[in-house]
Amino acid sequence: MNTLFSALQLARQDFFKLRKHRAAPAWAMWLMTGLVSLGWGAGLLTLIAVLGRRWDNLDWLLTQAPPFFASTFLIGAVFHVVFTVIEQQAPQHFLDWVNGEPGMLVSLFYGLVSMACVGLGLGLSYLLLGQIPGMERALWAPQRSWWSFALVCIFASVLWGLWAWQQWHEEQLRRQAKEAELRLLQAQIEPHFLFNTLANVRSLIDFDPPAAGQLLDAFTDHLRVSLTSMRAETVPLERELELVGHYLRLMQLRMGDRMTFRIEADPELGAVAVPPLLLQPLVENAIHHGLECCIDAGTIEIRAERRADLLVLSVRDNGVGLDAPKKRKGAGVATQNIRERLASRYGERARLVLQSAPPRGTLATLEIPLSTP
Repeated sequence: MNTLFSALQLARQDFFKLRKHRAAPAWAMWLMTGLVSLGWGAGLLTLIAVLGRRWDNLDWLLTQAPPFFASTFLIGAVFHVVFTVIEQQAPQHFLDWVNGEPGMLVSLFYGLVSMACVGLGLGLSYLLLGQIPGMERALWAPQRSWWSFALVCIFASVLWGLWAWQQWHEEQLRRQAKEAELRLLQAQIEPHFLFNTLANVRSLIDFDPPAAGQLLDAFTDHLRVSLTSMRAETVPLERELELVGHYLRLMQLRMGDRMTFRIEADPELGAVAVPPLLLQPLVENAIHHGLECCIDAGTIEIRAERRADLLVLSVRDNGVGLDAPKKRKGAGVATQNIRERLASRYGERARLVLQSAPPRGTLATLEIPLSTP
């Protein structure tokens, strides 16, 4: 029973959105379609009974309910098949468009497709259900119903447009709130980082002035890039990698020979827009929970590559690994924040995966769609 409810919960998420990949199994999506069709059928039948003043006519209800619900299930099946075909065959940028801001053209698309699905479902209902004994008693009057059907579809399309705009607007507000939360968190972290770095510079001035100068230069470069990124909603990937590079150079100057790093990125991906400050929290975790807890010298590898229609960013270290006892406090706030930001902007198309990296260490992988809504 828990499995059933869990699957339905996954199916309910973004049920009215077009997605190429869904977390819910196919049978759960079909079951959700059946439940939605049942709800629509019950609501419409109740409305017809009330408007026609037949709610107390049991014979009428028993006569009309079987073909009526059978028709709504057929219409629901047509909707399911048609939109599944669109999901699988349409290019991703088209799905991003119809899932984005619900403007006039998006509403027109859904309205026309919905009218076609309802019409096809009604036609199949007439052809199939009319041959079943008892079903012929349903009152089919196409010559009087098409105008009513068209008006109902137009009205439903307007309602959908208002609902979709409200959902889109709330999603934008949630995204902005999450970005503001990130900037606030970063603003709280930067002073500590600033004071610690300046203290390191002050301690180096007396006995190693060249190293103090290098540390100060790296810190200046890091501040310049990070302050620019904090004010942007998205940044080019090359800037995100530049910021991480400055941070790693700072840490390398502080840790000396105990840390080395490599950054490998496909030059063609440099202009790809990504949310700011995605990689630095992962790099910080790799240093603080991986390398600093390890006696031996360690390495951090950062890669940016393309896999099909995904941008794949990975941060790998050869530190103590995920299964080692934690010597530093940490509640997973940074990774949870990244997951929430990815879900807010990309939905189920983006994810963060943390896993062990044999023979030793941790691998953090970000998968981001190259086409954005």
